[in-house]
Amino acid sequence: MDLPTLDDYPTRKGTEAALLYRRDPTVWGTAEDGPLTDERLQEHDRRGYTRFASLLGEDEVAGHLDEADRLVGDPGLRDDERAVVDPSDGGVRSVFEVHRVSEAFEALVNDPRLLEPARQILGSEVYVHQSRLDHRPGFGGGPLYWRSDFETWHAEDGMPRMRAVGFSVALTDHHPHNGAPLVMPGSHRTYVSCLEEGDGGRAGTPDRATLTILADRHGIDALQATPGDVTALDANCMYAAGANITPWARSSVFVVYNSVENACEKPFGGEDPRPGFLASRDFTPAGR
Repeated sequence: MDLPTLDDYPTRKGTEAALLYRRDPTVWGTAEDGPLTDERLQEHDRRGYTRFASLLGEDEVAGHLDEADRLVGDPGLRDDERAVVDPSDGGVRSVFEVHRVSEAFEALVNDPRLLEPARQILGSEVYVHQSRLDHRPGFGGGPLYWRSDFETWHAEDGMPRMRAVGFSVALTDHHPHNGAPLVMPGSHRTYVSCLEEGDGGRAGTPDRATLTILADRHGIDALQATPGDVTALDANCMYAAGANITPWARSSVFVVYNSVENACEKPFGGEDPRPGFLASRDFTPAGR
């Protein structure tokens, strides 16, 4: 019979939240494996994220923004299971598996400027675990509460190890008053084992006492960006985003690359795995 897999990152099972030491590297490759210098890799290891200024040119960004506007304005997409629709006005706020919906975004997730540092950080070939378009219109789109994506991917998708990295591509300006993402630098070194029901009854939501400990220890950075900037974020970083209270939209594309050596298994939370558009079960290496 199959023996149970040892879980180094238990969550949603105890009666108290816990802070656990990370048992995996942040950087799996070396400076010889890709475009990032040893200094940049050490910075990523220390902070849990790294920034790429103006990685995409103005014309590229304009084309991707036009494509994003086309998708969120497509009435047929509102009935697609991959679209997240705001119940207050019927507007599309997110499109998951966007690289399967759009040829332009398929090209983006397979762009060597993203793939090469992803392979270098993770020390292997990578596949797309998840992709999504995030659109927050002016005066719209509520806040995103603090979370570690790895906690969700581990419990609900069966991702075994912390060997994934997300790339956020800014298509518009991201600044504090339109809800730029927030991150606790260095929080990726601590795993938050969550309660079955966190604040507000949401599974996997860190409790306020734990968030206070992490914020006091690490501080909070605002990930401001201009169009074409890219941020690579470790899977276990604690991050959030505020609401957009400005008249101007905030849009980005988020791509999660997972190591092919870290392919998802049975969810560690005990439930059935989420749909493929949220957590791909196609482990084909990207860009190959």
